[in-house]
Amino acid sequence: MLKEVRPVEGAPMDAALVQVNHLKLHPEARMAGGVGGGGFWVFPQHGYSRPGICGILGSTYTGEYEDIEKLDELVEKLNKEKGYDVKIHVDAASGGFVAPFVEPELKWDFRLKNVCSINTSGHKYGLVYPGLGWVIWRSKEYLPESIVFHVNYLGSDQASVTLNFSRGANMIIAQYYQFLRLGKEGYTKIMQNLGLVAKRLQKGIEDTGHFRILSKDNALPLVAFSLTKTVSKAGKEEARQYTEFDLADKLRQRGWVLPAYTMAPDARDTKLLRAVIREDMSMAMVDELIKDIARAVEYLDSHFTINVNDVHKPEGKSMTDTAKAHRVHVKKNEHHDPSHPNPHRKRRHDGVC
Repeated sequence: MLKEVRPVEGAPMDAALVQVNHLKLHPEARMAGGVGGGGFWVFPQHGYSRPGICGILGSTYTGEYEDIEKLDELVEKLNKEKGYDVKIHVDAASGGFVAPFVEPELKWDFRLKNVCSINTSGHKYGLVYPGLGWVIWRSKEYLPESIVFHVNYLGSDQASVTLNFSRGANMIIAQYYQFLRLGKEGYTKIMQNLGLVAKRLQKGIEDTGHFRILSKDNALPLVAFSLTKTVSKAGKEEARQYTEFDLADKLRQRGWVLPAYTMAPDARDTKLLRAVIREDMSMAMVDELIKDIARAVEYLDSHFTINVNDVHKPEGKSMTDTAKAHRVHVKKNEHHDPSHPNPHRKRRHDGVC
């Protein structure tokens, strides 16, 4: 690829290898503008004729779509002012199979002038099993010949841009089958239904009064939420004595897999739970999940257990008084009691969310 970017004399040869969308890996990147509380990193020219920038259609944490159309406007302005030739790659790993069917008017693809490549995952909302990903280029000029492998195989030239040349075709056949079987109309109905299921789950979670919703409506069919503070009898807000990670562990006992996360470094104090809605998630299952979430919060609010050795006991204070000061119950932790039955043996709906 170094031949295509044509470094000018004196430019570092390794800089072209790390055109990534992350300040930690590229400390000289600068903010071009902000959308939705975030921003876009534009990389310095570094003497190369075509640096790049990445926009994400469906974030890992909240499923939110970055404003790719706004990003295109910023890049176009930068190119005109500086004489650059910055292009955009869209990481649509999840959103690539959702947005076209539920928000066809949303511009994030090759309708935008500076978008030159897009990737998406067939094994997510493409509705095939794991291991399949797709990448498409605007035109052949954006696919450097230097990354294409040509092999004389079985009497003809075989061109490949994959990392491993030889692999099974079952996933591709599965994707082809889904395209033929479902078509645009089928994918549209499925993605719209997933959105309705997600809205029902979001409303049920909000109605418990224990959570703040972090995901957006115009996003992937998922619900991201975090615990709110509790209100004491005196009307004062107080932090809970457990976290989203404890809640995720409690829900796992009922067979629900809702991963807990901490946000990116700039918002690391924010923790969240994420429920991703899959094709087989029904309204009835959503209602049961909401009930299990409410039960788990009720249990943790009144029976959350701690290791008494982790509680600092001031001089002259009993452990009971100390526990009261921490607003928790000192009980034997049945999760670590060998005589207690393993709560993970009987699971239902494992992997649904």
